[in-house]
Amino acid sequence: MPLPGPVAALCGDAQRLYDNPPGGRAGHAYDRCMPSSLPTSLAVSDAITHYRQLRELTIDELAYVLRMLDHPISADALAEMEGCARPVTVDDLVAIAYALDATPAVLLSHIPIDMPEPEGPLATGLPSDVDQTELRAWLEGKTTLDRESRVGWWKERVARLKVRSAHHEEQLQGAYAELRGLGDLALQEADAPPVQRLQWRIQDGEHALNQSEVALALTEHRLGNLQEDA
Repeated sequence: MPLPGPVAALCGDAQRLYDNPPGGRAGHAYDRCMPSSLPTSLAVSDAITHYRQLRELTIDELAYVLRMLDHPISADALAEMEGCARPVTVDDLVAIAYALDATPAVLLSHIPIDMPEPEGPLATGLPSDVDQTELRAWLEGKTTLDRESRVGWWKERVARLKVRSAHHEEQLQGAYAELRGLGDLALQEADAPPVQRLQWRIQDGEHALNQSEVALALTEHRLGNLQEDA
């Protein structure tokens, strides 16, 4: 994967300090952090590890990039941040997000991919029913978290999902119609590339429609809960 943004510019001639530096391939933050870690601290710690590894950077290379950005953080300090042993300041957050070709909102709303179902809020101090999509929208200033705004935001989300489901349904019905139009040929020439491509379209369409309908049902349920609490 090519190095993105500032990493490409600043890391081109960076010397590899260690082949396998300590903490260079750390595990997930929730495995390394204390159980009492606050959710936002946990999210940022794991996000630094996740995006650093995604960019194929060692901790020493990330420290080098940050030094070139005039915000030096030692490799040891970065390892402590990834292990929730050192707080990440807002200045650290902005510099690290830029160095990793991400944004502060991305790091703050990160959820470890195989983290168990959270028992509390995804971010410190927020309502426990705020999900990642709504959290990201709030962090980016696209919505607020007062009850009226939340209901409106979820209504818009329901409307968008209904449009998406209708689109998938239309595409799927079109593929079904094409298959019916082939008549017996679809059975006699089932291995023919045009018939196979049509079958793949139908399979993909059924999957997409099912996914969108599940998302719509969950979103409508969330909206209903918010409206009941209002």
